Amino acid sequence: MNNRVVITGMGIYSCLGYNLDDVRQSLFDGKSGIIFNPERKELGFRSGLTAKIDMPDLKGILSRNQRVYIPEQGNYAYMATADALKNAMIDMDYLEDHEVGILYGNDSSAEAVVKSVDIMREKKETTKIGSGAIFQSMNSTVSMNLACLFKLKGINMTVSGACASGSHAIGLGSLLIKWGLQDCIVCGGAQEVNPYSIGSFDGISAFSTRENDPTKASRPFDRDRDGLVPGGGAATVIIESYDSAVKRGAPILAEICGYGFSSNGDHISVPNVDGPVRSLEMALREAGVNIRDIGYVNAHATSTPVGDKNEAKAIAQVFGDLKPEVTSTKSMTGHEMWMAGASEVIYSMLMMKNHFIAPNLNFENPDEDSAKLNIPEKRVDKHFDMFLSNSFGFGGTNSTLIVRNL
Repeated sequence: MNNRVVITGMGIYSCLGYNLDDVRQSLFDGKSGIIFNPERKELGFRSGLTAKIDMPDLKGILSRNQRVYIPEQGNYAYMATADALKNAMIDMDYLEDHEVGILYGNDSSAEAVVKSVDIMREKKETTKIGSGAIFQSMNSTVSMNLACLFKLKGINMTVSGACASGSHAIGLGSLLIKWGLQDCIVCGGAQEVNPYSIGSFDGISAFSTRENDPTKASRPFDRDRDGLVPGGGAATVIIESYDSAVKRGAPILAEICGYGFSSNGDHISVPNVDGPVRSLEMALREAGVNIRDIGYVNAHATSTPVGDKNEAKAIAQVFGDLKPEVTSTKSMTGHEMWMAGASEVIYSMLMMKNHFIAPNLNFENPDEDSAKLNIPEKRVDKHFDMFLSNSFGFGGTNSTLIVRNL
């Protein structure tokens, strides 16, 4: 089968805002969500930079027992998913009567593990850990919690693909729908923001140390970039077959027309050019679109020296003399890691629907590779009907999505 796959709902909990309207405004204004957190310095971090995320209060929304099973990032994912389902006009009656699935990107649940180990060491008794710890600490924690809370009866799985997890979740979901194995899937990605989850990144000097001006620390493609800024939250998109969406009168926002993937087969942490090129080319082949119709490229670019350099080379190789605008929204959000591939689809959707391209903040001096791309430092007011979004991760995993406006 070759079903068309459409997006019918979106929800997000991000440092740019906790709903679609606030996030859209932050993108339009070029507003950064990055701050300095002194508590990280007290823990011995080289960098105290992070994206600012407040924990939602789910009291009165979920029971105490339900809340006990959910880790930090699961709280964000619940909020994003509740909004996405509402946005897609899907209520609990529909979920009870249909086999709606979930594929969610998540690749860590560190805080729950740390707390459990601390209790074991201090109390010398495993029964003190608590009943919720096992469910909070498993890598599949987000998908298992959401599947139970929303009564989802279709596929139920976590996608762990490092910083491409959220993108792969959407891409793999699109294939299941395309092949007729599912009609509707909740897809997305979530990332915990606590310091335990990213201390090891800080330890290998992956983070920017521009602490004097946090909003200028994340500098994708800029010659003077010195590392990424950690972020997080959650983003959910509801994808379903075109026929299913039409049948239930759903709002059809866009079509996922291409998904490409590849593995670098190279260094575990240093990206190359060949792997991303093959991911981009595969997405274009599957989409069957004219490359000239792609009006915007949302780059993975995290603000690291080698990563940005090699992605710029890959984009230039694939697009040749064509010069669509290329930006990295990580200049505003920092690197949202397991969430990023899903949130950046939503950021790009909000731009496409509202006819603008958010600025690539802090792009002041191109290097020899980024100079070959069309990277706007300021907002561009532009109508476009198709975008391409890249997500790459440790281990050399690559994912590329192409989305068309409807």
